[in-house]
Amino acid sequence: MRSVVTVDIAELLQQEIISQFFAVPGCWKASTSLLRSKQQFNRVGRVEHGSVALPGIMRSGSIGGPDTFNMGTMPAPQQQITTGQMHRGHMPPLSLAQQALMGTINSSMQAVQQAQADLGEVDNLPPLGQDRASRVWVQNKVDESKHEIHSQVDAITAGTASVVNLTAGDPTDTDYTAVGCAITTISSNLTEMSKGVKLLAALMEDEVGSGQNLMSAARTLTGAVSDLLRAVEPASGEPRQTVLTAAGSIGQASGDLLRQMGEGETDERFQDIMMNLAKAVANAAAMLVLKAKNVAQVAEDTVLQNRVITAATQCALSTSQLVACTKVVSPTISSPVCQEQLVEAGRLVERSVEGCVKACHAASEETELLRQVNGAAGAVSQALSDLLQHVRHYASCGEPIGRYDQATDTIMTVTESIFTSMGDAGEMVRQARVLAQATSDLVNAMRSDAEAEVDVDNSKKLLAAAKLLADATARMVEAAKGAAAHPENEDQQQRLREAAEGLRVATNAAAQNAIKKKLVNRLEIAAKQAAAAATQTIAAAQNAAASNKNTASHQQLVHSCKAVADHIPQLVQGMRSSQAQPEDLSAQLTLIIASQSFLQPGSKMVTSAKSAVPTVTDQAAAMQLGQCAKNLATCLAELRTAAQKAHEACGPLEIDSALSAVQTLKNELQDAKMATLDGQLKPLPGDSLEKCAQDLGSTSKAVGSSMAQLLTCAAQGNEHYTGVAARETAQALRTLAQAARGVAACTVERQSAAAMLDSASHVMEGSAMLIHEAHQALVSPGDAESQQRLAQVAKAVSHSLNNCVNCLPGQKDVDMALRSIGEASKKLLVENLPPCSKSFQEAQTELNHTAAELNHSAGEVVHSSRGTSSQLAVASGKFSQDFDEFLDAGIEMAGHTQSKDDQIQVIGNLKNISMASSKLLLAAKSLSVDPGAANAKNLLAAAARAVTESINQLITLCTQQAPGQKECDNALRELEAVRGMLDNPNEPVSDLSYFDCIESVMENSKVLGESMAGISQHCKTGDVPASHTHDAIAEAAQLMKEAVDDIMVTLNEAASEGGMVGGMVESIAEAMGRMDEGTPPEPDGTFVDYQTTMVKFSKAIAITAQEMMTKSVTCQEELGGLASQVTVDYSQLAQQGRLAAATAEPEEVGLQIKTRVQELGHGCIYLVQKAGALQMSPTDSFTKRELIECARAVTEKVSMVLSALQAGNKGTQACITAASSVSGIIADLDTTIMFASAGTLNAENEESFADHRENILKTAKALVEDTKLLVAGAASSQEKLAQAAQSSAKTITQLTDVVKLGAASMGSEDPETQVVLINAVRDVAKALAELIGATKCAAGKAADDPSMYQLKSAAKVMVTNVTSLLKTVKAVEDEATRGTRALEATIEFIKQELTVFQSKDTPEKCTTPEEFIRMTKGITVATAKAVAAGNSGQQEDVIATANLSRKAISDMLVTCKQAAYHQEVAEDVRNKALLYGLECTTGYIDLLEHVLLVLQKPTAEHRQQLAVLSKKVASSVTELIQTAEAMKGSEWVDPEDPTVIAETELLGAAASIEAAAKKLEQLKPRAKPKQADESLDFEEQILEAAKSIAAATSALVKSASAAQRELVAQGKVGSIPANAVDDGQWSQGLISAARMVAAATSNLCEAANASVQGHASEEKLISSAKQVAASTAQLLVACKVKADQDSEAMRRLQVRLAFLMLCPQSAGNAVKRASDNLVKAAQKAAFDKAEDDSVVVKTKFVGGIAQIIAAQEEMLRKERELEEARKKLAHIRQQQYKFLPSELREDHS
Repeated sequence: MRSVVTVDIAELLQQEIISQFFAVPGCWKASTSLLRSKQQFNRVGRVEHGSVALPGIMRSGSIGGPDTFNMGTMPAPQQQITTGQMHRGHMPPLSLAQQALMGTINSSMQAVQQAQADLGEVDNLPPLGQDRASRVWVQNKVDESKHEIHSQVDAITAGTASVVNLTAGDPTDTDYTAVGCAITTISSNLTEMSKGVKLLAALMEDEVGSGQNLMSAARTLTGAVSDLLRAVEPASGEPRQTVLTAAGSIGQASGDLLRQMGEGETDERFQDIMMNLAKAVANAAAMLVLKAKNVAQVAEDTVLQNRVITAATQCALSTSQLVACTKVVSPTISSPVCQEQLVEAGRLVERSVEGCVKACHAASEETELLRQVNGAAGAVSQALSDLLQHVRHYASCGEPIGRYDQATDTIMTVTESIFTSMGDAGEMVRQARVLAQATSDLVNAMRSDAEAEVDVDNSKKLLAAAKLLADATARMVEAAKGAAAHPENEDQQQRLREAAEGLRVATNAAAQNAIKKKLVNRLEIAAKQAAAAATQTIAAAQNAAASNKNTASHQQLVHSCKAVADHIPQLVQGMRSSQAQPEDLSAQLTLIIASQSFLQPGSKMVTSAKSAVPTVTDQAAAMQLGQCAKNLATCLAELRTAAQKAHEACGPLEIDSALSAVQTLKNELQDAKMATLDGQLKPLPGDSLEKCAQDLGSTSKAVGSSMAQLLTCAAQGNEHYTGVAARETAQALRTLAQAARGVAACTVERQSAAAMLDSASHVMEGSAMLIHEAHQALVSPGDAESQQRLAQVAKAVSHSLNNCVNCLPGQKDVDMALRSIGEASKKLLVENLPPCSKSFQEAQTELNHTAAELNHSAGEVVHSSRGTSSQLAVASGKFSQDFDEFLDAGIEMAGHTQSKDDQIQVIGNLKNISMASSKLLLAAKSLSVDPGAANAKNLLAAAARAVTESINQLITLCTQQAPGQKECDNALRELEAVRGMLDNPNEPVSDLSYFDCIESVMENSKVLGESMAGISQHCKTGDVPASHTHDAIAEAAQLMKEAVDDIMVTLNEAASEGGMVGGMVESIAEAMGRMDEGTPPEPDGTFVDYQTTMVKFSKAIAITAQEMMTKSVTCQEELGGLASQVTVDYSQLAQQGRLAAATAEPEEVGLQIKTRVQELGHGCIYLVQKAGALQMSPTDSFTKRELIECARAVTEKVSMVLSALQAGNKGTQACITAASSVSGIIADLDTTIMFASAGTLNAENEESFADHRENILKTAKALVEDTKLLVAGAASSQEKLAQAAQSSAKTITQLTDVVKLGAASMGSEDPETQVVLINAVRDVAKALAELIGATKCAAGKAADDPSMYQLKSAAKVMVTNVTSLLKTVKAVEDEATRGTRALEATIEFIKQELTVFQSKDTPEKCTTPEEFIRMTKGITVATAKAVAAGNSGQQEDVIATANLSRKAISDMLVTCKQAAYHQEVAEDVRNKALLYGLECTTGYIDLLEHVLLVLQKPTAEHRQQLAVLSKKVASSVTELIQTAEAMKGSEWVDPEDPTVIAETELLGAAASIEAAAKKLEQLKPRAKPKQADESLDFEEQILEAAKSIAAATSALVKSASAAQRELVAQGKVGSIPANAVDDGQWSQGLISAARMVAAATSNLCEAANASVQGHASEEKLISSAKQVAASTAQLLVACKVKADQDSEAMRRLQVRLAFLMLCPQSAGNAVKRASDNLVKAAQKAAFDKAEDDSVVVKTKFVGGIAQIIAAQEEMLRKERELEEARKKLAHIRQQQYKFLPSELREDHS
């Protein structure tokens, strides 16, 4: 028997391998080459001294007799040393990955050296006091530092183990990026650890441990890390044992460091067992190697023999890795990451053992040898299983808490099965048997524990709980017997269900304590792991900062890390407090609250970290950040679940916890007061007087608000919300107490500091009483005496709170100023005034001077109230001083009065000024305490104006002897006072309405102009001696006149909104008159051109008239703007009508057009006049009816104009109609694309794309035939042209419908492919619209006319797009080619868009340069995605690139042209913009075509060309941005922060939607005349559908507003220059989407109102509903751009909308469904209306009437059947309701 003494397991294994296999013939070469490849690749090092003799065992050969061995000695060692540089020419160079690792190691080495230098001395802390708050602060900092250091040491040891595992194999197979990530983790955590160690060493007390010893241990760990980094360098050539030794040193140093700070692993026995188990694995592996050697000896095949050797060697090496890894992670085995590394090392051993066994079986068929190998492998596996099981046992914290876990879990699971098995009596009875056994086990366990319990009370509780559970079990057994005896009886099943529910409740009550302990322990573990994961993520974020090239993502990550860092101390304190006091409910609640508060910032940091990973250029740092973010997300999910369950188990403890917390705060303040009196109170680090004073002032309002909520909830008897309010009150009081202590510590005067602490203590005392009384009020709700005590205590607390605020430095100075004013005002109470000491002239001058000073000081008080407390103190002191001087001057002036009455009047005015001054200081004091208080700024401004007015009154009274002087002085003072109003235009100053204000300003502006002219004139004629001032006066008067003229222009523009319509009537009349003027100018176009324009303006007038009809009922204020729009549209119509009449053939048609247009003009005049009259008298019902009649008349006359236009060209008109229909189809497709992009386009039933493919192809072919007829119709008759246009419009409608169904059938899981398909049919629709337009223009033209060439070009585009659609349909299910097809279609689309861009047509509207710049960002993103798609070659990436490129290029081209044709853009800048837009587009087309080439021929050269093409596009984009900047000009000013506008618009949109919805609630359908068999009321459907849409959109907009505020709070959007464009683009998108939702919903509600009242058509209602769907989709997409999916705002949005719409889909899908329902109802109503109309008109056709009646009868019968089905469903649900437990039914009722 051979014994082996092991000093180092790894060394033993290597020696064992060599000794065993060197004895095998032919194995020397294989084994040595293997070892050399494992250990000496790229080896560069120094010569080593040592013995080459290896231990061996002499054995007899397997064949033949004993061999003869010669014994001898080796000659003496000889060596020669050669100095110089080693020749490395034959060594392989470092790979790129190895070079990257070297860079990582070098930077990490620098960080380690810096940490080593930083650990030279401890931190210097400011002197700290000995009061309780200081001690608590020190203890908290110690706990936080220990936690952070522990988590960082865990990460260091885990990273070390990872390095050991990753560098174990062949260097050519090593993942060097992962190695670099592990090294980065080590160095970054070491850097952060050094900071924590320095702080902890400064805080540690002697009894805990020496700070210097801690620093020494940290330096030792730093040195060990440095050794490891040198050992793992690819070019170091260090043997493997050096790496293992360095790793072991890190493990030992880590353990020493943790022990020095009192955080070492306490279970040393566990570590010893773990090491012994690891050694057992090593010994078993050595035995496996021995057995494998025996197999290798008998192997005949050399190749198979070498495989056995290789596998055995790998097995031994992996086992040595396991032992080394165990040594490293042993001190920190409590960390999950360390456990994971050990488990990973075990997996490597397991795989190597499997490989060894497999190699042995392949090399030999010797049964006995293979049996021995299998046995040895089993021994290794068993030893490894024992080791890993030992680790897992530690990870699960040993034995489960209590003895009831398994039984309780079984009871909960089985009862759920019983509930779900209702209706199956047999299954319910079987489950009941299992339930009875589980409850029996639980009862027996509880009785056993009761007998063993020493405490009599606990024993009685256990027995009582066991009895309760046994009784519930007995009832359940009886119920089960009844259900078994009567399986068909539903009542018996219901009794069994109720009994099971009762048993479930009893189980919860019996095992409550055990369950609660388990859940709290789980929460403690989850909190510890979450805090550690957050610390690691912060360290990774700081390490990645240097290589993060995206400033915006870096700032966002820094902001989120800071927020999490602020929450980590609370989580650590809560966790440690709960562990130290396991029975303290308050400590448990603190942990729960801290955990819940940690979730949101933690989730935001995860999102920020994941977003920043792609922007980090250092791969190792990026991998570390990504891994840390992933680990944190997992920990947060566990923390969320644990906190929720622990909160449910602990119950409502908020009130008791809050009361305990307030008592603790009171004690801390009293302790701080004692320290203050002794002069020992010191400010905590970070405290300053200004900061603490500001915190105290802002927190006082929060305390008052939370207390008010506490009173309300307590009075209502709501225990839950009372507890929440008590908790919030305690939190606010904690902040208040900390701020009060900080103010006291920073205050020099001890008495002032003591007064502050006393007042804060009184607040705490009163708050404790208030919380106690609130608790008592919950016990006896409705008790009048209790409510009275609550009110009294609350009043006392409010008084104490005010006293506390008054102790602040600035507040005290204001109080002193108030007292000074009061004392000075006593001079006015004397009977006789003192004698005058100055002349009248001197007194008057002094009064004017002091009045000006006081007025200026009042302004300073107003200004300083928004600043710091010191500024307010200075301003209030100055104000009181100026008041004293002014009062003395006023008393002096009163002595010069001629009569007693005048003197009394002067004294009275001085008293008024004193009162106004006091009110001013009080208002300033209130505003400084709470700047955000409602109406505080208005009150302060009003107080300042009162001071000015009072001074003016006194000066007027005292200067009556100087005519004109007093008026000028008063005017100047009033102007000075009101000038500040213009700085805050949003603050109301009067009760006048908007229109009253306009009228007042217009009247006063005229008076102002006349007055200024009078001043100028009288100044020149009244004072000859002052002639030198005449020029200045004249200039000032001229400037004033110009200012008045400007404001008059502005007011005239707004006058139309006030009902002033005289100018509009004149404009319409002038347009009518111009139609009768002689020969019109030579027309530039054809009749078709003028006809098209006239149709557009005619329809616009009709729509506006309908809108005015609606607004006359709902919103008369908007009639002015609508009337103005009618005026503008009619002017354009009349101008075009004059030209159309001149070009019409025959002349009769032209005369008819002129007549109809003039008749329409008369109707428009009447309509505008009635609109103005109704604005003047909004409640005049007669005028309202007249306006409605006028609007109807206008609509009828518009139809007459359209009829006149159609009389000439029927085919042309059909083309116009068809083009309009196709435009609507394109808009509908755009909406569908937005829903598909948002992932909400789903099929209504189970169907596949194959079900729709043939229908799509067939309809597309039909459209091609219609296209041919349409092109031919241009040269044929108007009848054929009309038929072709109508047929093409019908076919494209069918085609879009089937394509949308096909896209929906593909499912929302693949939205990009859906968008590709819908884009294809949209291209067809767009080409058809252009073809129809070209056909209309070419109709009747000669063959060589230019319009014919345009027609041919449009037809070619149409054929191309249809062909593209067919290809897309065929390729959409082919995953290998659909991306390529999508990219081809996108290239063709861009080329077509470029053709439009290059046309000479001027865009209808213009845009801003800023919008143009925003659009260029999409090009940059799309270019990056195109390059990525070309490199990856994935079809999914190509599809996404195609969709994104299509939108980005299209948006850029549109905005480029719109911005270039802005009227303020110079010609050269316009040409540059168009040129660079063309270059950018052509460059992007080249890029996409090259991506196609790469997909077809993916070579390295082609991929390299992608970068060159992308740079070309980027250069064009840069030129575009520079051109856009040039468009701005020198006077361009950046608009306000868009995020504020976004929130305002969102809230305004929600308010307008709610207002419209409230109006809907008041609506009822119009009364109908009775008709035969007419009972179906579609108006009710319309109203209900409209209400549902209003409710859904209001909820959506409000949730979007919450998301907006949340994003601003977390810094995702804001005014940061780096991402201002991005934020602006997002905010503007949100603004426009919100406006569109509000406007569309408002229009929908008004259309529904007008429809049910008979004032509007159903067509308008359909259009409004479709617009709601489209605008909702835009808002949904805008909200999802930057939204946080785990945030509270997004959860509220999803839950609220899913509940409102009774649909688990997204909010956008809910609104879309509601909109679709409304459209269907309105369309059905319109259809029935048309049929009803036909019944009325065609009364003579009896047969037709009979058919209609039959159809109505069938419709009504179907309706009744539907109603019966609904009643049946309701009945079924009512029956199911009876099966619910009685408790649930009572709660629900």
